[in-house]
Amino acid sequence: MRVGLTGGVASGKSTVSSILAELGAVVIDGDKLAREVVEQGTPGLAAVVEAFGPEILTPEGDMDRAAVGRIVFNDDAKRKLLESIVHPLVFERYAALEASAPQDGIVIHDIPLLAESGRADTFDEVIVVDAPRETQVERMLRDRGWTREDAESRIAAQATREQRLAIATYVIENTGTLDQLRERVEAVHAALVG
Repeated sequence: MRVGLTGGVASGKSTVSSILAELGAVVIDGDKLAREVVEQGTPGLAAVVEAFGPEILTPEGDMDRAAVGRIVFNDDAKRKLLESIVHPLVFERYAALEASAPQDGIVIHDIPLLAESGRADTFDEVIVVDAPRETQVERMLRDRGWTREDAESRIAAQATREQRLAIATYVIENTGTLDQLRERVEAVHAALVG
């Protein structure tokens, strides 16, 4: 079974993904793949440097993700340009990893921008991890050390909460404790395995 997993920034999607993996699901992490396809020496990084210039590199030659984030999350055209480079490379890796997963298992595609990609209908089920906007902002300020402006611009660059909820087969609300979240994830996993 192919399951899409998504949620806004700082919604707790990565925690849900980890719990699903503990429960036996095969998890393919879009964020991780997005980092891999622009690692030093990759064609992806070369394409990003060509598009945005060498100033997006760290002194060690890695992509400076914070610098790129400041550029693309405040400029829709530049964000779309970056996505046009990175997304096809990520989808190529997804396909390869999915092909190697067990045929009878649950394969979770952890995709931060699933609602934005228009690909929700390619999955058997879609799980949306949901948290109120202010909770997302508070988490980014507390856990990531971002400014309120950076947090707000990152949220604004993503699909709205309503757009994400519209593609959901299952919604996992993440506003309580870790134990409460685990219970909600276990309930959804149980429904998936039927």
